[in-house]
Amino acid sequence: PNISVSIPLSRCRAGELVGHTERVSGFAFCHHSGQSGLCASSSDDGTVKVWDTQTLSPVAEHTQHQNTISALHWSSLVKDLVVSGDEKGIIVCYWHNRNDSQQFFPEPRTIFCLTCSPHDENLVAIGYKDGMVVIIDISRKREVLHRLRGHDDEIHCLAWCPVPGEERLPAWQDELQEESEVPNGELTQDTAMKKGCYLASGSKDQTIRIWSCTRGRSVMTLKLPPVKRRGGAIDPAVKERIWLTVHWPCGRSKEIVSSCFGGELLLWDLTQSGKRKWTLLGSSEGQNHSRIVFNLCSLKVQDKELLFSISMDRDVKCWDLSTLDCSWTMPSLGGFVYSLAFSPVDTGCLAIGVGDSMIRVWNTLSMSNTYDVKTFWQSIKSKVTALSWHPTKEGCLAFGTDDGKVGIFDTFSSSAKNKPPQISSTYHKKTVYALAWGPPTPPLSFGGEGEQPSVTLYSCAGEGIVFQHNPWKLSGEANDINKVIRDTNSIKHKLPAHTEISWKPDGKLLALGNEDGSIEIFQAPNLKLLCTIQQHHKLINAIRWHHEHGSQPELSYLIASGSVNATIYVHNLKSIVESSSETPLTITEPFRTLAGHTAKITSLSWSPHHEARLVSACYDGTAQVWDVMKEEPLCNYRGHRGRLLCVQWSPVDSDSVYTGADDFSVHKWLISKQEHTRPPQGKKSIELEKKRSMQPKAKTKKKKKPIGKSPAKQDLSDTMNGDESVKEILLEENGVSDHEGEKEAQEAELPDKVSTIGNNRVVLKATPVKKDQPKEKTGPDSSLKKRKPRSILPFTTSMDHRSKDELHQDCLRLATCLKSKGHNEGLSSDLSDHVHLGLFTDRASLHKMMDVEGKYHLENGHPELFQQLMLWKGDLKGILQAAAERGELTDQLVAISPMVGYQAWVWTVEAFAKQLCFQEQYVKAASHLLSIHKVYEAVELLKVNHFYREALVIAKARLRPEDPVLRDLYTSWAALLEKDGHYSMAAKCYLGASSPYDAVKVLAKKGDVTSLKTAAELALISGEEELSATLSFRCAQELLSSRNWVGAQEVLQQQKTLFGQRLVFCLNELLCKCLSERNPFDRKSPSSPCYHSWELNKEASFLDMVMEVWQSALGMNTAEQATCAREQLRNIEYPPSTSNTPSKQLLFHISHDLTLATLSYQTATWDEAVKSILGAVTRSYDAGNFTLMQEICSILLPEGCDNLRQKLDSTDSQSMDACRSLEGFVAYGLLYDLWWNPPKDHLVKDLQKAMDENLHVTTELHSGCKVLLSEVIAALQSTQRDIAEVQQILAEMIRQHQRNNLQGSTNGSRQESKLQQSSETESDNCSFFDSKAEVKEPITLPELTKQLLKANQKLAEFPDSLKAFPFPDVLECCLVLLHIGAECPPELHEQALDLLRKHRVNEESLCQYQHFYD
Repeated sequence: PNISVSIPLSRCRAGELVGHTERVSGFAFCHHSGQSGLCASSSDDGTVKVWDTQTLSPVAEHTQHQNTISALHWSSLVKDLVVSGDEKGIIVCYWHNRNDSQQFFPEPRTIFCLTCSPHDENLVAIGYKDGMVVIIDISRKREVLHRLRGHDDEIHCLAWCPVPGEERLPAWQDELQEESEVPNGELTQDTAMKKGCYLASGSKDQTIRIWSCTRGRSVMTLKLPPVKRRGGAIDPAVKERIWLTVHWPCGRSKEIVSSCFGGELLLWDLTQSGKRKWTLLGSSEGQNHSRIVFNLCSLKVQDKELLFSISMDRDVKCWDLSTLDCSWTMPSLGGFVYSLAFSPVDTGCLAIGVGDSMIRVWNTLSMSNTYDVKTFWQSIKSKVTALSWHPTKEGCLAFGTDDGKVGIFDTFSSSAKNKPPQISSTYHKKTVYALAWGPPTPPLSFGGEGEQPSVTLYSCAGEGIVFQHNPWKLSGEANDINKVIRDTNSIKHKLPAHTEISWKPDGKLLALGNEDGSIEIFQAPNLKLLCTIQQHHKLINAIRWHHEHGSQPELSYLIASGSVNATIYVHNLKSIVESSSETPLTITEPFRTLAGHTAKITSLSWSPHHEARLVSACYDGTAQVWDVMKEEPLCNYRGHRGRLLCVQWSPVDSDSVYTGADDFSVHKWLISKQEHTRPPQGKKSIELEKKRSMQPKAKTKKKKKPIGKSPAKQDLSDTMNGDESVKEILLEENGVSDHEGEKEAQEAELPDKVSTIGNNRVVLKATPVKKDQPKEKTGPDSSLKKRKPRSILPFTTSMDHRSKDELHQDCLRLATCLKSKGHNEGLSSDLSDHVHLGLFTDRASLHKMMDVEGKYHLENGHPELFQQLMLWKGDLKGILQAAAERGELTDQLVAISPMVGYQAWVWTVEAFAKQLCFQEQYVKAASHLLSIHKVYEAVELLKVNHFYREALVIAKARLRPEDPVLRDLYTSWAALLEKDGHYSMAAKCYLGASSPYDAVKVLAKKGDVTSLKTAAELALISGEEELSATLSFRCAQELLSSRNWVGAQEVLQQQKTLFGQRLVFCLNELLCKCLSERNPFDRKSPSSPCYHSWELNKEASFLDMVMEVWQSALGMNTAEQATCAREQLRNIEYPPSTSNTPSKQLLFHISHDLTLATLSYQTATWDEAVKSILGAVTRSYDAGNFTLMQEICSILLPEGCDNLRQKLDSTDSQSMDACRSLEGFVAYGLLYDLWWNPPKDHLVKDLQKAMDENLHVTTELHSGCKVLLSEVIAALQSTQRDIAEVQQILAEMIRQHQRNNLQGSTNGSRQESKLQQSSETESDNCSFFDSKAEVKEPITLPELTKQLLKANQKLAEFPDSLKAFPFPDVLECCLVLLHIGAECPPELHEQALDLLRKHRVNEESLCQYQHFYD
């Protein structure tokens, strides 16, 4: 039986059998009752092992084979007999119970297959590579019963008839010879008396023969018919790709099943007369295999007889032999799942790109067949690494491969299974990373409508280049979009290597991910650079745009990205797109950050059913679903056993996600069924890496090449111990392999795992086992070599040490020859049998003697002595040619080669350089090339083999300074150094190549303080001031994270354009120092702060103190400086704060707002100052840091807002509304402070007495409460809550409608009952407001629409200035006042109650404030 690596979609797994050290070549189960748990395996390591699948441990093993094992079978009659055969023709019978074995050598031929007889325990049939079939008796007789000749090519399969006896059938075609004649071997008397049995054989010669074991002859020959595939013509080359396997079903002595060309199965009726004896299995299109079939076996289940087949297309099919129809198909994958893609036209059609060089198209919506899969493999020679469907054309699927190929399949047409794809004539040099369909860019965008395609195909590959392919003319040359980018944006420096490409769904924006971690956003069609996102700093693996069909159009500008680091960043590009800036912008702050994974991100997918919901695939072995706006993980899937490579959200089911991984599987999983919410923190990824590190590496088996054999006889050890089947190896051996990249992909991914598919899946996994090295065999002339190891004439010398009689005979023979010298022209013919006497005769005899001596030297491994002999002979040119052919040139031979001539010297040096390359002595080879003035060849040789330092020395010493080879060497070496992480050395190379911009980028790639500081200085020296400023700001932020304000100021002061940021950092330092002195929240930090030793005026206000430090330390003395700095900082916008915003980042953003406030304060721009202070307060409020908000209010406004209000223009409604909002937040903080810190004197029971104790604070609070309890704002907030409530009900109704459509009315009614129960539960929770909970009646859609329209009209009546600024929740403040109780003045108590009665008419709305009473 044949073993192929394939992982079934089911998860049934019995375990792993670990023990072999090399490729598993054979596998067989024991079918005896009571021993069904035993199995046997053979391997290229020379062992045959017997395993117990219950304990997963070896039971017995033997190492009798000295050559590669090629066949294995477990006897069906003897329960402990395992028979195996190898390539040299040795048969080993092994009885594992008694650990006994016997060897047979019937024929010196290569064994292809063997099988034990099911009727006679002593009979074994063997099929050979040359077409012979031999039947042997393994009993004590040890004889060959028959040599069956008739096939003229390799035997692929043998099958015994399951019914004993040789009943003659009317359809026998071959003429029966006379009974007395025995055509094949000797027919003994005992054999003739035995009850015979028929044997079937399938051969590569396209015939099936039925043999009689008693007569020893062929009784029927079946020729494979030229079966025409449904829906297509016959491929003229398909007959060369054949594996003819045969199977004799149980109980059917007159029917045989066989494979045919291209994957068809035939049922042969042996009783039928005429030419057509076959019937094609499979009554409809798509039932047959798409590639050649390897294995067949049958099984009886109740009254049905089932047939199982395994093919090169990696499908397992089950056939009903009574109807000849396929009952079911189980697809499997033979490689890593690199890519998943859902068709935008044919919803539910999922394309899967696999490392076994095939594409599967899975109809996930099929109702009749769960695994409705089509396989496409034509013209694919390596792993399928990228897929992309055409956005509008049905069935148009683009693919990219590991070898750089880009093509398009038509998966929709009826003849698509036989139709090869269109292949682009432009190949990438490395693996294709990504494919994307997008609008045409120049030059394809030129021309009128209809002259060019509406969308073109873009491909991005490992060399960092993006090609644009014309789908109408793939034979034409593709365009490198880097040329368009350079021309449009006037870029002269080196562009970064691209690793990812993604078009915005509307086709207006293009995102390119780069190797240095940057993401560039271009505007179609001319690819104008809008902005660059500098966030990841490592290679970008995935970029995805948010869909455009949501209720919030602004979300379509969200772009998610993942890289080699484990963090996902989401950016909002709406403001960038709408900006009118002429120069490209740089983004360094993310809109949202999704952190939790522990390894590199490989794929991303937005949910088409939700807004701002994302799923990510990661090398940590899990997939994670995120709520992007809240920056929260929702669920984590951990079902895979390997690293995840791709992910797709189902377009039809909002709860389903599809993921692919390197465990050879695609999983469909439900979000609602997952028990984990966030990724594991390192544990799973560590275990995965540990498991992979324990996986042994494949070892190749060294074999001595056979001498005198046919060229077709190849060394099977050249193949790795991978997951290809034995049959695939044999097909490749004969030069007609149909592997099409399967083995290369599989060997690289899973080199030592082999699995079989069945009810119990068993995986054989190799572990390294130490073996004794075979001793070197001694040659036939070893005795001669040992006696005279250094003699240059060993043969002649040995002939002179024979017996005296023989030496005397030599003298007589020599004298006779010399005497007859006058009668013969030469003596060589007379001494042909006595070559050693040529030393004493003529030159021709001497030459023969020297030839014999030279032959002995070569055979004993002394080519230098042979060369010396040839030099004595004078055949120097022959020496050089022979040494070059054998790869035995030496420095001495090269030194004497000029004696032959100049051309011979040049040729010898070139051959010697090539030989040195094979020996990996590249530097020496380059030196020899220089000796013949081949400077460019020497440089290229060193460059190709990564000896860049030596190549540069030669190039700079020998070539002109302006030679482009020098720049190419520098850039190539820099790219390699950058890939290995040697950034400083790479920067030197870029500087040597006159590319300072690239040197700056590579220095900054590491991202630490020292690297960023050096990169900024280098950029400043090189004239890249804008880049220098960006790097300086990044360096200052890194220093700020370690609380080193002194170092941050030193970095920023070198950049004049960052003066505004210096002000921000200065204020941040003073604010942090002030907060630490007040100590509102004590946070431990691993590093102590590094403050400046500024003299601070503690008696002045905070803003005045800041301005004094700015004047004394930073030299900001004029209003013009303040105005310029304020305009500079106003152009910088930070995203809104959330509860997940880090505290240091929050303080920095607040410092930015307060800096703007201080600059406005200094220039007397009071309205801007109020807005900036309000921004700082609300930012801390949005972040959930209430204590920080109170401290900021106390520091900035210790006297309240009255002084600030007086300076505002009372006619400016917007500034007055902003001031009122600020007053509200100040009073909001004081109100909570009074609640949390009540008066210590318990006798004081009213608020008026408390005010007497602290008149200023309470007066401010009293006036603030009047601001807080605003009737207008309460009405506005109530209207906004009503709108949100109606929108939530509408969204829930839409989701319920979708679930009903997908799951049916039954499931829908169940969910409605659950929703009703949950609503009743919520009403019970609010029962402390009202003892009776009212049951809501269902609201219709028109009523909801009417409510929403009414609420929106009411909202529009409020002035825009009132809605422009945030305000504390008025009803929350009312509840706090009521909770204070008697301490609250009566008028405030009544006002709060009036507001609650007026704006809270139902108890459900009060549930959100229940925490005040808990």
